[in-house]
Amino acid sequence: MALLTRIRGPRDLDRLTPGQLADLAQEIRDFLIEEVAKTGGHLGPNLGVVELTIALHRVFDSPRERILFDTGHQSYVHKLLTGRQDFTRLKMKGGLSGYPSRAESEHDVIENSHASTVLGYADGIAKATQLQGLKDCPVVAVTGDGALTGGMAWEALNNIADGRDRPVIIVVNDNERSYSPTIGGLANHLTTLRTTQGYERFLTWGKDALQRTPVVGQPLAGALHGAKKGLKDFIAPQGMFEDLGLKYLGPIDGHDITALESALRRARGFGGPVIVHCITEKGRGYQAALQNEEDRFHAVGVIHPDTGLPVKTSGKDWTSVFGEEMVELGRERKDIVAITAAMLHPVGLAPFAKAFPKRTFDVGIAEQHAAVSAAGLATAGLHPVVAVYATFLNRAFDQVLMDVALHKLGVTFVLDRAGVTGTDGASHNGMWDMSILQVVPGLRLAAPRDADQLRAQLREAVEVTDAPTVVRYSKGSVGPAVASVGRIGGMDVLHGSADQLPEGEHRADVLIVSVGALAPLCLDLAALLDAQGISSTVVDPRWVKPVDAALPGLAAEHRVVVTVEDNGRAGGVGSAVAQALRDAEVDLPLRDFGIPQEFLDHAKREEILAEIGLTAPDIARQVTALVSRLESVTVRA
Repeated sequence: MALLTRIRGPRDLDRLTPGQLADLAQEIRDFLIEEVAKTGGHLGPNLGVVELTIALHRVFDSPRERILFDTGHQSYVHKLLTGRQDFTRLKMKGGLSGYPSRAESEHDVIENSHASTVLGYADGIAKATQLQGLKDCPVVAVTGDGALTGGMAWEALNNIADGRDRPVIIVVNDNERSYSPTIGGLANHLTTLRTTQGYERFLTWGKDALQRTPVVGQPLAGALHGAKKGLKDFIAPQGMFEDLGLKYLGPIDGHDITALESALRRARGFGGPVIVHCITEKGRGYQAALQNEEDRFHAVGVIHPDTGLPVKTSGKDWTSVFGEEMVELGRERKDIVAITAAMLHPVGLAPFAKAFPKRTFDVGIAEQHAAVSAAGLATAGLHPVVAVYATFLNRAFDQVLMDVALHKLGVTFVLDRAGVTGTDGASHNGMWDMSILQVVPGLRLAAPRDADQLRAQLREAVEVTDAPTVVRYSKGSVGPAVASVGRIGGMDVLHGSADQLPEGEHRADVLIVSVGALAPLCLDLAALLDAQGISSTVVDPRWVKPVDAALPGLAAEHRVVVTVEDNGRAGGVGSAVAQALRDAEVDLPLRDFGIPQEFLDHAKREEILAEIGLTAPDIARQVTALVSRLESVTVRA
């Protein structure tokens, strides 16, 4: 690492020779493979952008000239070149973020790790730069062929093209993949550009040859130049971009630093919006990644660097349970279809796609379209299951509300990685879904506590034909089954008695409403309260929206109600339960425990839960104090 350790900032790259730059690229790949193998992280995307990132920092003067990364999972090389070379705690508490982070460096401009947004940022920054009278200050937006499948990217392109005198350099990192291979019409277009060779060489040769031809040479050269657009469409149809008013350069070999620098300098000097189309190889330089056809090691856990194999295997996870049950449902019902937004493997739909390829639709990074397309499928008599990460459903809220719910359509949304996800940081915690979905009329929302309930509630969800249904579950391994001791209304009783009591009889001191995967925590809470002489009933509502009709009556048999959810406290299940109690005129102290409404730093899930007080001991202390205060009031009375 002789060269890498000497790089403390981008300008340190200026003094390196071409040979040293090639050596640096190899050092960076070796570093990434060794370090990310120890911690886990986004390995494949970063191996693919080593030369591209070096070239960007040699041509552009960051941070004065802003370099923006779409999604940001390919920013590890950028971190290394801007002085951040301690990867020992990557994505861990106190360590480097897995995405750009403004708290880490002035070179990190944006840190949103939702895709397809960077061009909008670039448009706004370029407009502000122009209004402020700043000269020679281009904005560079690094995006991917996968991110270009998102509608927001094209809304931004439309606006960027309108600013003919605003220097925005759009670097398309084209590796044919987002997570998995990129799909759709745009992907096919980029494939055409990738596989069409020789346009620029042909045009240059033709012009030179005609210029040397007596008498007719000059007129024909002019005609050839005038026919350039049509010829370009015929040989390499990058005309789509130029029709928008965007200068197009490429395709460029994304692993040739000299060629990249040449193209980027030409783009920089143009003075207006330019697309630089770079062809890169995801996972480059690491054979284990290149052989992984699923996602080229897009994201890995802790692995053996030599083999790429996991250091340890975990138990069955929530995602695979969903994937298996979807295949079973697909066999039983021909009307079940699946939709994914560029995440076939991460959300567990690959087995369904293999079994039912014609009934699986990957719409690209386009959650809004996924929801509306699902509405269309449901309108035509099918039952779509839309599987996305919980954090990404935020983008499709209007479509869930106005296109699915308003039309009373049977569409099931399955939300993977709900609640605190941890190491991917603020933008990936699925802590908003149960709050934003509470306002959707008619929508039904299930939060299964274990694998058995996930299977059962998914089946219940797809039976609903007149309203949207949602099934949400956590990230990672699914724990053992949590047995119920009975049922009250539609709620499973996990602790305490499910027997019907005579009217007015006291069931227990505390009613604990457990939401989803926090059931084991709530049972631990009940045990801690029991040890303090405080009796409790623990119920799992299973379906948290709407609030079960039996819940207010059950609450009235207790002195205190406690809700525990892996979701933001504002507008979540606790708020819905409180409203249901008020509507039923059940006046009891209620304490809602959940995630505070703040952006959480990256750390392990258990570390975050401990920091925000979402643990059994923390909750038990507060509930015990509340019960003690109630008892002291009763004694004084």
